[in-house]
Amino acid sequence: MQIYGLNKTTLLDYPDRIAATIFTGSCSFRCPFCHNGDLVICPETQPLIPEEEVLAFLKKRQKILSGVCITGGEPTLQPDLEDFLQKIRELDYSIKLDTNGYQPETVRRLIQKKLIDYIAMDIKSGPDGYARAAGLPALDFSRVEASIQLLMSSDIPFEFRTTVVKELHSDHDFLQIGELIQGNEAYFLQSYQDSREVLHPGFHACPKEEMVHFAQLLTPLVPNVQLRGID
Repeated sequence: MQIYGLNKTTLLDYPDRIAATIFTGSCSFRCPFCHNGDLVICPETQPLIPEEEVLAFLKKRQKILSGVCITGGEPTLQPDLEDFLQKIRELDYSIKLDTNGYQPETVRRLIQKKLIDYIAMDIKSGPDGYARAAGLPALDFSRVEASIQLLMSSDIPFEFRTTVVKELHSDHDFLQIGELIQGNEAYFLQSYQDSREVLHPGFHACPKEEMVHFAQLLTPLVPNVQLRGID
């Protein structure tokens, strides 16, 4: 596993658990608002943490931590992800996967093998604006849609979430997202947070009033829309 970061303790990344977060490198998207730009574009410039070191840490913290979050970058691009998750599973941890959903068959396989317990999937935008929000000239949206349908038809706990960027999102985008996940129990709108590590600087968060407006717009389609990162 190419591991480029380890947050040893977090109360935020895994709902209702004290967890560690593991950061992998590389991604299939180039979201311009990504705050892990170095992990996406040039992970090789970041210090590589040996897998054995991470597993030894997790073994040592078994009585303190109860969960492990695998994030990135995009973890499903790692060819040995399945083997790594199995090693974590053997330490009796609950495992959360953060994913962009662009490798639906990988996600399906991990669910079928019971190697993950919770999934957070980022929905970048509605179909019309997806490539722009993902930072690509074009993409195969059917792969994203396949992951959405997979999660909505599975028994695994999951969440959909969208990082809301003033320059990239509008009513139209959220109405399209609402149609994609119509009937889903919960959806999170996350306020964009600027940082020095963002892939392309110059983006802005939406004001609270606009975030509330987007949530209200979605409520007829998704009954429980929650806001994150709002003061």
